[in-house]
Amino acid sequence: MAESACGTSASEGTAGGRTGAGKPPVPVRAAHPVRPGVLRRPPTREPAARTYARSLPIVPVRARGLTIEGADGRRYLDCLSGAGALALGHNHPVVLEAIRRVLDSGAPLHAPDLETPVRDAFVAELLRTLPPDFAGHARVRFCGPGETDAMETALRLVRAATGRTAVLSLNGSDEGFCGEDMAGVIFQAVEGEGGVVPVPDAWTRRVRRLTAARSVPLIADETQTGVGRTGAFWAVEHSGITPDVMVLSKAVGGSLPLSVVVHRADLGTGEPGTFHGNQLALAAGTATLSHVRENALALRAATLGSSMLGRLRDLARDFACVADVRGRGLMIGVEFVDPEAEGAGQQLAAAVRRECLRRGLIVDLGGRRQSVVRLLPPLTISDEQAAAVLDRLRDAVEAVTRARRRAFVQAGRERR
Repeated sequence: MAESACGTSASEGTAGGRTGAGKPPVPVRAAHPVRPGVLRRPPTREPAARTYARSLPIVPVRARGLTIEGADGRRYLDCLSGAGALALGHNHPVVLEAIRRVLDSGAPLHAPDLETPVRDAFVAELLRTLPPDFAGHARVRFCGPGETDAMETALRLVRAATGRTAVLSLNGSDEGFCGEDMAGVIFQAVEGEGGVVPVPDAWTRRVRRLTAARSVPLIADETQTGVGRTGAFWAVEHSGITPDVMVLSKAVGGSLPLSVVVHRADLGTGEPGTFHGNQLALAAGTATLSHVRENALALRAATLGSSMLGRLRDLARDFACVADVRGRGLMIGVEFVDPEAEGAGQQLAAAVRRECLRRGLIVDLGGRRQSVVRLLPPLTISDEQAAAVLDRLRDAVEAVTRARRRAFVQAGRERR
């Protein structure tokens, strides 16, 4: 039972062996040499759109697996994972080796739309990971390096194939699905930026039936959910459907920029482009896809993610300000609410993120009001590391709770 609006029935202190609630990470080595003022310069030279730089005031200089080391020598557990781009974490040995092989081979680093051994290996491995019903008649279309490039390519593809223009984006509801006049329907099996909201598998199957009956191409956006993140290699596999188009980015490039659209063969042909042949990204992507497949890391994500969700639901029972815990695999969200203000808890979530950073834990925020703390650890995270992540998150929530309680008591004294 939670004590009060944002109170806790847990003890005020932290258990022995935790990471030191309220204390910053201990420096582990001499600071890495960087130019003075590196954190002060960006606001005068770059646009304010760089939200990560504002919310995470660190200068990363080294990284391996789950761990980032800042220029100040402090180490952090990274549950942002490059916004989901690092399925294997930072600088995984198989990715580094794949990149080195290309660099040492003397092969061209960039070969726009030309067939190369590196490109051939990537396509073969990608097709090997796709659902069999889809892979048998799929075509792989390379795009520009970003996820926006892939989405724009998918939209052009279905519009050209159908001769229509309207595209509907569904968010867990088929309201607005009005008939056969659409070029396509886009959905995510787990809404990422929307606050880590898994959509029911039965809903996904219903949407597939509706789109198939009306000959409307169904586009699965797998930019955040793909490559094992949700506990299946591709999130569409949870529902068992076969989409007409899949949009792939982030983890598919193995930490380097790469975007791909996979589609039914009858939907159209490819189009040339300058940035379709980055050999380093293709090599890193091949290494990542094969490592996830060969080591059953999607199954590992399902198992560990279920365990982490169980522990986080204990957090929801202990703190009234934790409104919901949800997710699939290692795509996890903790939503905060402010019961006293009867509104979304974006300020609480932001405070928790700050306290997490002080404890050496990097997390992201999401949801329409930025009230959801998102955890996107690499699929290679160990049980011990997962426990440390959850301990630090709990410590952060406890610290925010104590601060709010003190502020509430102080405000009451001032009113008297």
